[in-house]
Amino acid sequence: MNIAIIGAGISGLSSAFGLCRKGYSITIFAEHFSPDTTSNKAAAFWFPYHIRNDKRGILWCRETYTFYKDLCSNEATGISMHRLVKMMDDITNADNTWMDFMPAGSYRSLAKDELLPPYLMGYEMTVPLIETQLFMPWLMQQLSEQNVKFKQQKITAFTELYDYDYIINCAGLGAKELCNDDLVYPARGQVALIAPQKHLPIFIDNGPPLYLVPRKDATILGGTMELNEWDATTNPSTLKQIHQRLSTLFPSIKDEEILGSWAGLRPCRSEVRLERENNIIHNYGHGGSGYTLAWGCAKRVAEMVQLKNIAVILSV
Repeated sequence: MNIAIIGAGISGLSSAFGLCRKGYSITIFAEHFSPDTTSNKAAAFWFPYHIRNDKRGILWCRETYTFYKDLCSNEATGISMHRLVKMMDDITNADNTWMDFMPAGSYRSLAKDELLPPYLMGYEMTVPLIETQLFMPWLMQQLSEQNVKFKQQKITAFTELYDYDYIINCAGLGAKELCNDDLVYPARGQVALIAPQKHLPIFIDNGPPLYLVPRKDATILGGTMELNEWDATTNPSTLKQIHQRLSTLFPSIKDEEILGSWAGLRPCRSEVRLERENNIIHNYGHGGSGYTLAWGCAKRVAEMVQLKNIAVILSV
């Protein structure tokens, strides 16, 4: 069968990876490819972020965790298991539903002497860190070796792909227009880059977005969650504030110069759309959990194609 995939972010590429290994002929259509996708701009560590209202995500998250963990032995992927600390200063209103999505035994509570002031509670866990500057090119190369074709073309209507047996819609924010889906909206995230800080853990604050991600090429300082903001540019004063807030927690970065920055538009939706509509399978609306959900969702996509194909064969 010939299958068209719309979108070359992590959802589109992971869907292609799962399908091409089953022998299907795959063509990916996208306006932008790596390194020019929103997925390339992601801080990209595994954590259930803005998905906790959708319990389907529990299985998707755990399957994705396992997938990344299995790839850690291959240094070329840019994936490693990394210590993450999550802290909160509001115990009364703390949302701990994220625990439902964690693999068994993957986190522990921090003792009081392990907390950074002014935090009152915290957790430590080990999670996959996906260095997008390495992983996305590696994934593209894997797909190329499986004869996946890439076409730089913006798809504005599904009818443009009439000669394909299946269409996998991983258009992200583009699904708002492509599917006339008013539930899709952007959430801008701004980050600053400083020199690598290999000694630091991944850090996330349970309140307004605040995180630190130590990669090999740079340390990412974030961030923001600006709803319905379509302008993918950064604000220098916002970046300075992020740097200052994190410097109070990690004094070793106080004098580090901001070397770069970027902004990305998270493709948000009230819940992930993962369903089949005739010969179209929708897989979009992952928000800030694209990397956390990608491989579990890709597995569902492959199952939908396979089940539909079996049904067609049986009806003949």
